[in-house]
Amino acid sequence: MNRMRYECGVFHTRYASEMGLRPRPLQRIRLVLIAAAIVVYPFVANGYWLDLANQVAIATVGAIGLNILVGYTGQISLGQGAFMAIGAYSAGLLTLQAGLPWAVGIPVACCITAAAGAFFGLPSLRLKGLYLAIATLAAQEIVEWLMTHWTWLTGGTEALVLAAPRLFGARMNSPFVFYWLGAALAAGTALFAANLFRSRMGRAFVAVRDQDIAASVIGVDVARTKLLAFATSSFLVGLAGAMIAFYRNIVSWERFTLETSVVYLAMIIVGGLGSVRGSFLGAALITLLPALINNVGRAVQETAPQAAGLLPHVQHAVFGLVIIVFLIFEPRGLSKLWGNVKDYFHVWPFAYRKG
Repeated sequence: MNRMRYECGVFHTRYASEMGLRPRPLQRIRLVLIAAAIVVYPFVANGYWLDLANQVAIATVGAIGLNILVGYTGQISLGQGAFMAIGAYSAGLLTLQAGLPWAVGIPVACCITAAAGAFFGLPSLRLKGLYLAIATLAAQEIVEWLMTHWTWLTGGTEALVLAAPRLFGARMNSPFVFYWLGAALAAGTALFAANLFRSRMGRAFVAVRDQDIAASVIGVDVARTKLLAFATSSFLVGLAGAMIAFYRNIVSWERFTLETSVVYLAMIIVGGLGSVRGSFLGAALITLLPALINNVGRAVQETAPQAAGLLPHVQHAVFGLVIIVFLIFEPRGLSKLWGNVKDYFHVWPFAYRKG
């Protein structure tokens, strides 16, 4: 008698299928639809929404960089703003004082930031948890002090003003043109991170996060892995800082304070630690939420001016509330919620799917 076989979930019979980034047809279709939406978006959006999309792209690059360190390697960092500042100031000074083209200054600035990240990651060889967080907080304070007091190099509290970058005669910092650069860099960063954790080194990062002693027993060089995680993370964070510098054409220390570090930490918490997809979702939510609150405030400004005056306090309250809600009800963030939705429709309307 023929038996009907039922399967629940996704089963792979070949290593190539299991290791594929998008092994299922629906995943590939969804990727094509997302790519089509990205291509169409700048032609239908106005300048305001294009600017928000560019901010999301920059935040995605920085969030993925931080997630590599915190989510995948388990090294707590409160120095995101400092490393972004190093990337921004390095890119700006290389073009202003060294005369390098912006396309050359950006990768050089990323390498400088990676070296700085490895240096400030040295305490991770002896410290963990809260103690490591305090050490990275010290790095944030040191860089802030250098930005404001190293006047002969950074200009101190005065901002660095950069010339608009150009490519084939087009200004790269206009919202429409920068959109394509930001989307390409965000997509490239996501692809790099996804492939990184399919490699030997990426698996070493995860092993150190899960249990560094066990990782050492199976042959992982824990010290080298931690420093490499700091360097890799800082490279991408420096890229985000350089993108801000050339998009805004101005580099100011006020953009890279401790508040910036907290905001990016919130992005990966809300989006989902140890998830490339979560980095994008968290960056989009935390970037767009203040803009949506501002739009609501402007809408009620005439009818309720007193409520509009409370808008800055409302932003901080909503920001904190979002973090608390996710920590309590879904610690794995938006990425896990999206995964739950996909799992539900994967087996809907039956608990088991016919094989």
